[in-house]
Amino acid sequence: MNFRHRSREEPEINLIPFIDVLLVVLIFLMLSTTYSKFTELQVKLPEANAEAQRDRPKEIIVAVSADGRYAVNRTLVEGRTLDALTQVLGNASKGGGKDMVLIISADASAAHQSVITVMEAARRAGLSQITFATQSALSGNR
Repeated sequence: MNFRHRSREEPEINLIPFIDVLLVVLIFLMLSTTYSKFTELQVKLPEANAEAQRDRPKEIIVAVSADGRYAVNRTLVEGRTLDALTQVLGNASKGGGKDMVLIISADASAAHQSVITVMEAARRAGLSQITFATQSALSGNR
């Protein structure tokens, strides 16, 4: 029998798993952090009031109601046919040239066909620049 006292081993802390976890966290933070881009030239951009300088006469605004009625530049269009809308858009675009922009302001619950009819009437009237009016969900403005 061996009755000698064994020397008690000192407990040691294994740091390797701790370092591995720290490296993973460091890599995650490096990948998820966005850095601001520095430019070589410091440029101060000019200021302008875009709303005041907007060229309003070159716009045609077509409103489409939920039930499929049309209004061009706040004037109600008689009839809901493609030919009637084409004629009104053709009259509204006279003298505007190729710079005319058609803004389609359709109700959110308007039928898809109503919007397609406006686009087809614009094509027939020679209007090639079309945009859609929307409103922000937060502000409620167009």
